[in-house]
Amino acid sequence: MKFAREMATAKKFLEEKSHKVFMGPLVNQYVNGKILYKKGKEGAKLKIAHDLIRVHFRKIEKSDAILVLNYTKGKVKNYIGGNTLIEIGYAFYLGKKIYFLNPIPNQSYTEELVAMEPIILNGNLSKIK
Repeated sequence: MKFAREMATAKKFLEEKSHKVFMGPLVNQYVNGKILYKKGKEGAKLKIAHDLIRVHFRKIEKSDAILVLNYTKGKVKNYIGGNTLIEIGYAFYLGKKIYFLNPIPNQSYTEELVAMEPIILNGNLSKIK
């Protein structure tokens, strides 16, 4: 949720291009400041209380593709976090197209990301067909 504002911006851009976009159930609440980003036990409680992982998996099931907004976070260029990694894995398992806004990051699971053969947009959302 660190990039909730960027998610909302991407959603608006894609909808203007006639794409139907599903986002996590609490993204707008993060954008509007109604929920603050939480890590650790508090973040886990929020995920459990709202069944966020399963809810998001159901959205992946209904989709043709997923878009990963992998921006730089801290010292990691094009960061992909744990939740996003499992979403990518699920989309791959379901045979969905996987788009990365930016190139694959250098993280401990880089090989797994490469093996799922994402389509790299190099920062250009207009490349989504």
